[in-house]
Amino acid sequence: MDIDKTRENALEIYKEAVGAANPKKCVLDYLSLENEILKVDTKTYNLKEYNSIYVIAFGKAASAMAEGVEEVLGERLAGGMVVSNSQPEKKFNKLGFHLCGHPVPDERSVSAANEVISILETAGDKDLVIFLISGGGSALLSMPSPGLTLDDMRKATEMLLGSGVDKNGLNAVRKHISQIKGGGLLKKALPAHVITLLLSNVVSDKVDAIASGHTVPDSTTFEDAWRVIDALDIEHKLPPQVVVHLEDGKNGEHPETLKEGEFDPEMVQTLIVGSNIKSLAEAQRKASELGYNTLMLSSQISGEAKEVAKVIAGIAFDAERSDIPVEKPSCIIFGGETTVTVHSKGQGGRSTETALSFCMEIMGHNIVGLFCDTDGIDGPIDAAGAICDGQSRINARKIDVSAREHLAQNNSYDFFDKLGDLIITGPTGTNVMDIGIVIVE
Repeated sequence: MDIDKTRENALEIYKEAVGAANPKKCVLDYLSLENEILKVDTKTYNLKEYNSIYVIAFGKAASAMAEGVEEVLGERLAGGMVVSNSQPEKKFNKLGFHLCGHPVPDERSVSAANEVISILETAGDKDLVIFLISGGGSALLSMPSPGLTLDDMRKATEMLLGSGVDKNGLNAVRKHISQIKGGGLLKKALPAHVITLLLSNVVSDKVDAIASGHTVPDSTTFEDAWRVIDALDIEHKLPPQVVVHLEDGKNGEHPETLKEGEFDPEMVQTLIVGSNIKSLAEAQRKASELGYNTLMLSSQISGEAKEVAKVIAGIAFDAERSDIPVEKPSCIIFGGETTVTVHSKGQGGRSTETALSFCMEIMGHNIVGLFCDTDGIDGPIDAAGAICDGQSRINARKIDVSAREHLAQNNSYDFFDKLGDLIITGPTGTNVMDIGIVIVE
């Protein structure tokens, strides 16, 4: 096995997968204009019937998605706002821009939300509002529920992120301590006609979970949010006002989030334009081009990162030994989003922790594993993820670095930094969850 060449191939496959989730391309795949007729997927809009068109884009992919809409609609846009965690490459012609904090909301997130609401308050029944929403939007656009502060929301978010909660559970709570999540922005946009284009970053592509579902009806309730808190046993760790608010909501003292049947569905179109499985399909195509027999395992992998790694390693061992479930040379591709229960204050994210656990399992085998976030930022760190092989743990031992200790300390970043195996891309401008690429030769 030529380890260096195999690693290069894994990186090429990852880059192709990220490229397939290019937000501008994803938007343009579904949006076109001809003779004042805007076509969004199969639905058409006669722009002569609208006084104004507004664009509200928020999330890690907001800038690139907005570029796509500006390219199609140009001077027809009356205005709008783009909210993201990185500066756009060029200025927008008709849209304002807010740089905000992620993954924990900050004062800029609240300021951006207030400006967005001001724009929506000008939209009437003869106007069209286009929302462009991607992962990260839940933190980037924030407005706490009455009686709660931004600090309450921030502390609750930090506690949840460190608890090992999955994205659905995280969002169930976030929606119920916010004025604009869980369909809140749709309430403020109506009676305008509303189009929402989504870049999915959630397992199973549930539209009400993407960025906490600002513009779609919410399938969760205060009862569900409280159940998450109870299951994690973190009631005593949350800000008291958050606990009181959720308890009061559970008892019917606060209005619920937006539900099905509370608005005219003919006024609203919601469409997923990019997703993890779209990226996995491109990764599979590239792997085949490089000569590998491929297996797309799933786009819905979830669970504790270090445990998921053990399962993936087991599948790789079967391929290595028995050519089952795929014949060598093989490339096993999967996506989704794992979680990490933080026990220590080490540095790392879910992808680097998956990689660390995986490299411990495959020591001595002719296997390469790459595990990366598609957004280029693995949780709180500046790396997209890491790459490893059957020699990684052996090489670490040679420089007196313990894989087991680093895993116990949630310190996967430091482990791969010392090996020179972090994958640092910078923000990619997209976000369709995580990708794993395992090559067996």
